[in-house]
Amino acid sequence: MINRQWWVEKWLELLDSYRFKKRLERARNYSREGNVLNIEFKQSQLIAQVQGTEEEPYKVTLALDAFSDEDWGYVIMSMSEKAILAAQLLVGEMPSEIEQVFIKNGLSLFPFNLTDVKSRCTCPDKANPCKHIGAVYYQLADRFSEDPFIIFQLRGRSKEQILEALRVSRSHQLSGKMLQPEMLGKIKSIPKRKSHTNKTAAPLTIDNFWEYEEGLDSSLVVIVPLTENKTILDVLGDIPLSYNDSQAVMQYLTQVYNTIPNKAMAIALNN
Repeated sequence: MINRQWWVEKWLELLDSYRFKKRLERARNYSREGNVLNIEFKQSQLIAQVQGTEEEPYKVTLALDAFSDEDWGYVIMSMSEKAILAAQLLVGEMPSEIEQVFIKNGLSLFPFNLTDVKSRCTCPDKANPCKHIGAVYYQLADRFSEDPFIIFQLRGRSKEQILEALRVSRSHQLSGKMLQPEMLGKIKSIPKRKSHTNKTAAPLTIDNFWEYEEGLDSSLVVIVPLTENKTILDVLGDIPLSYNDSQAVMQYLTQVYNTIPNKAMAIALNN
């Protein structure tokens, strides 16, 4: 049995409630065999190209009801009160408490059933979900596993917009200023940072390896693991001990290193 993250299971439960299991099996095969050619977002709407039996791929659109600016303002304010939530999201984990943040503000992050999802396909099949829409559902589950921010995108906010709003919210909290949720919810664009493109970059050497010329924003420090999900243990390789000792030490250190990103992010945000 595949051990999936809880938020992925939550999404797949929507499909499990669908009674036409053979159609779902075809949709799962479409997803596994690469028939979903591409997925992109236009604001909160998902648009995908799915290759069917015809020469031209079918167009699939999928959307949830996007939350209002005011709703997002209250959610962001609630999220910023608990630094660990942002920390976990930034390292690719969906905190189990995140649902309570939305429920507290009268919202549901995940749809209750398939009727809450607005989906369309250009294929002639009148059933919904057809196998092309179903394939996109399964592809989304895989992407949720890697990036939990996608569910927020379907509700109207990108990862960058949420992080910027969190930065502003925490900046105001640290300064003791009050910011109305309505104003916080209107933060949808990322301010441009000062460019240093007119400077000639110095060659990277051991002497300047740790230098960083861009300004750091202390109100929101982003600490994330390497994109390859490797730790220093993977880079260094096996410890030169006996087999049993090496296995025991590596197992313990792996647990330690896997907790470091969350702990570091939580400490940074709390400070």
